[in-house]
Amino acid sequence: MKHVVYDCDNTLGVLFSDVDDGLALLYLMAERESVDLLGVTTTYGNSREETVYNATVKMLNECGREDLPVVRGGDAPGQYESAAADFLVEQADRYPGELSILATGSLTNLEGAYRKDPTFFEKVKEIVLMGGISEPLVFAKNTMDELNFSCDPEASFHVLTLGKNVSTVTGNNCLKVLFTTKEYREKLYSTHTPAGDFIRDKADLYAGLNEAIFGIEGFYNWDVLAAAYLCHPEQFQDARGSYSISVEDLGTGFLRASESGNCVLNLPEVREAEGFRDHVYETWLSADISYKSRNCLPLRVLKRPVYALLHRGAAILWNRGKVGVGYTGEGVNGHGR
Repeated sequence: MKHVVYDCDNTLGVLFSDVDDGLALLYLMAERESVDLLGVTTTYGNSREETVYNATVKMLNECGREDLPVVRGGDAPGQYESAAADFLVEQADRYPGELSILATGSLTNLEGAYRKDPTFFEKVKEIVLMGGISEPLVFAKNTMDELNFSCDPEASFHVLTLGKNVSTVTGNNCLKVLFTTKEYREKLYSTHTPAGDFIRDKADLYAGLNEAIFGIEGFYNWDVLAAAYLCHPEQFQDARGSYSISVEDLGTGFLRASESGNCVLNLPEVREAEGFRDHVYETWLSADISYKSRNCLPLRVLKRPVYALLHRGAAILWNRGKVGVGYTGEGVNGHGR
């Protein structure tokens, strides 16, 4: 069993913000036989850290998992002294050589742990990240910004070059696995488990945004891929290589391959997309949570036209340049294109 701290910028339940961090957290909660989830540390990226913290506390309360600690982190580059950094150091000391870290937002909290304890990375067994690009990130003919590594390039530099056994699921590799709207409905609309109700209630609005804005009938589960790699690396093909990492390149999240690089990184890819998607849905639906939906049938029927109007409005704002999408997938959240 892996001892895991999840460092994230979860905005599940925040209007027009991405849902993948929350779905990754649900995935981890479902993996009770393989994951000892020690706690969640909150960072920024999808939104401000305060928003992320509140969304995460609310999610765990709704799921009946108040037992999981949620620890607040920094809200900007340079905010390296935080309760989250202290928590990471404590867990590394508690499980030396056994701690796994999953990080799917800015890496400010990991930098804070390193500054508090310069031996921090030596004590951590593995670090799994979602972030970075190895080539331009083209999404429906739009070139998107990388978000996670570029939030705090200095922190990202230290994590990538000093961390042991670092794997990062890049934005480019995430684009190879599309969760279609049709499959989403087939898998989730026919079930009434607590986990299925939770996903529908929280993700239905987001699930239609890509179709409204880009004409893509589905969405990408960016952070869920990183969680799945942590738990089930057999679902992936490892791709280890030498990289020349610089703070300048990380300003755009770029990972520069080089035979004379300063670190070795693993950029895993999903082996088989259809089987992987089935695995993710099965894992989500197996989550043992106590969520009780208030979303009765009349409300679900009413939500359909309301969501359609919201999707149309988001598309209009996008086309007018009033709202951007920062993909590594980080939702319609005001980041520039």
